[in-house]
Amino acid sequence: MIDINLIRENPTLVKENMKKKFQDEKVGLVDEAYKLDKDYREVVTRASEIRSLRNKYSKEIGALMREGKRDEAEEIKAKVTSMAEELKDLEVKEEEYGKELKEIMMKIPNIIHDSVPIGKDDSKYGDPVVPEYEIPYHADIIARFNGLDKEASGRTSGNGFYYLMGDIARLSSAMLSYARDFMIDKGFTYCIPPFMIRSD
Repeated sequence: MIDINLIRENPTLVKENMKKKFQDEKVGLVDEAYKLDKDYREVVTRASEIRSLRNKYSKEIGALMREGKRDEAEEIKAKVTSMAEELKDLEVKEEEYGKELKEIMMKIPNIIHDSVPIGKDDSKYGDPVVPEYEIPYHADIIARFNGLDKEASGRTSGNGFYYLMGDIARLSSAMLSYARDFMIDKGFTYCIPPFMIRSD
């Protein structure tokens, strides 16, 4: 899912990206997300203002009651009651807008990198580079380093699988660690999801 700031600051870029992906029918989602995000932020801001005022008025009510100014305290209490109703409505809208905005954002595709060729399918782009030497199979390379065990994996998992062993296993883990840390440095949050998911 793309950053909402990109839609706030450069919706045209997001629309052009959709066209590059030949998803013209989705272009209208950008305007929908832009407006909904604006409405959502207004609701959140107003709700925050009310909570702040409510805390302020609560302190004032306590002070007035201690001073014996019951009538003034009751007037402020009436305001707090009115604000509570407005806050309740705002919180409902905040949840609705947030959910709807997320659903729209999930339909907006990620931005294509400048290096990616534009095309409707995976048809050949450019001429493939073929080296002058025979390209070895990756499993053969790993075997030269005593880095796989097909016999053991055949007993546990069947044909077509293998255990990674020794330094090759360590190299595989190191690559995963590098990729993880690289993305964390880019601002992503590391997450390990549950192994089981629902059928839908």
